[in-house]
Amino acid sequence: MSNMNKSFSDGNITETGIDVTPPNYISQRIKRMREEDLPAEFCKFKEEMKELFTSFITNQQTELKNITANLKEINVTNSSIEASITSLMNQNEELKNKIMQLELQSKKDKDYIIVLEDKIEDLQRCSRKNYIEIKNVPKKSQETRQDLINMVLSLARNIDLELNKRDIKDIFRTQNKKKELNSPPIIVELDSFILKQDLLRGTKTFNIKNKSKLQTKHLGFTVNEEVPVFISEQLTPKNARLFFLARDLAKSKHYKFCWTASGRVFVKRDENAKVIPVRSESQVHSLLLQA
Repeated sequence: MSNMNKSFSDGNITETGIDVTPPNYISQRIKRMREEDLPAEFCKFKEEMKELFTSFITNQQTELKNITANLKEINVTNSSIEASITSLMNQNEELKNKIMQLELQSKKDKDYIIVLEDKIEDLQRCSRKNYIEIKNVPKKSQETRQDLINMVLSLARNIDLELNKRDIKDIFRTQNKKKELNSPPIIVELDSFILKQDLLRGTKTFNIKNKSKLQTKHLGFTVNEEVPVFISEQLTPKNARLFFLARDLAKSKHYKFCWTASGRVFVKRDENAKVIPVRSESQVHSLLLQA
């Protein structure tokens, strides 16, 4: 009885030999339905999906062909751009080299121009080495060349300088740029450089000794006798400009001495300072900036 209360069990039913198939069970193999057996709506849906996929694939293929063609064009364009950039870079490098060569040539030309200007300046200064310039002398009515000679001879007598008419090689008044001025400078070419130096030295000594300094009366004027007269060596245009700037420098920076000698300009701060030859405008500007 105790054994009947326990259930019968086996790990592998097939090995027990007991038929476990339910009664009235019919075994049937599941087969795929044929298309003619499928519902009409499903077939229609299937055809629509085929058409949809076919259309999608066709469109994708068309777009892919267009994209491929565009990519080829882009590649061609990129190649052209790269070639253009390379060409431009080469041209730019060539231009840089040309610019460097031009700048170098320009510097050489400027240096050469400076050399030529210095040579021209030397020639002009040498051509004026026997010239003096008399300024602020009123022009006489119907003034003649002999009148100018007489003025210079009268000046020589007043400064105790032996001077004859034959010692004067040339004499003339400069062209009056401003017509309202009636006293353009008188240019005198003397026979020698020594005579010119003697005349300049004599006028300087006269001005130091006489409080009234040189006036038109010392040139033989009987009218407007006390008009001051200024005598100096004739400078080249460049040195005339430098002399003007040097005088302004002397006033601004309290230089005691500013003078010309042999057509050149010099300044000196005081008796104990060294003499400074003035050679260019840039030099004057540098001296103005100094303390």
